[in-house]
Amino acid sequence: MTIDWTAEARRMNQGHRFDEWSGRTGEQYREPTPPPLSESEIREAEEELGITFPAEYRDHLLRHSAGGAVNRLRRGAAGWVWHGDSETNYDLITTDFPHPDSYRAHEDELDGREPVRGHFADDSAFQRAWDDWDAEYGVHQERKTAGAVFIREHGCGFHALLVVTGPHRGTMWFDGRASCDQILPLTLGGRPLSFADWLDQGQPMPW
Repeated sequence: MTIDWTAEARRMNQGHRFDEWSGRTGEQYREPTPPPLSESEIREAEEELGITFPAEYRDHLLRHSAGGAVNRLRRGAAGWVWHGDSETNYDLITTDFPHPDSYRAHEDELDGREPVRGHFADDSAFQRAWDDWDAEYGVHQERKTAGAVFIREHGCGFHALLVVTGPHRGTMWFDGRASCDQILPLTLGGRPLSFADWLDQGQPMPW
């Protein structure tokens, strides 16, 4: 079956939610630390989002703050959102987060199919092929962070990810695609870094 990748990319992009803070890097962290959420608010958010928050993050929301060192979870016009985050795909949040090993071969195959101008009879044929490939590549990139929340912006396109769905649920990852084209696990003493450990360690990056 032939897939219309442009349509698929457009459909997938609809999974993003935006509020007045979206894309304003760092400004939300200068707000006063917001109060915790109530148990009923957390349950409402979980029901709407279709997930159960990892235990350590849930404890943070209930006992410490709805935000603080991380993007604030709040109810807005678009429903429950992580305030200031325009990267999390809410349509994919219930899908298991994929380990990078699971898509490495597909990514190599996709890279190998990037259209080359000299292989086409004219510019318009090349442009159509490249647009379709680019849309497919965009969908592939979007799926890399399924089941994860962009929990903190580190600037320059770098993000900390909290996995909320799948076998890696509750662990922290680093989206370094802005420079190294990789999503990397955050570890402590060789073991996956949990949300609470990540906070205790000062929200470290992998270098």
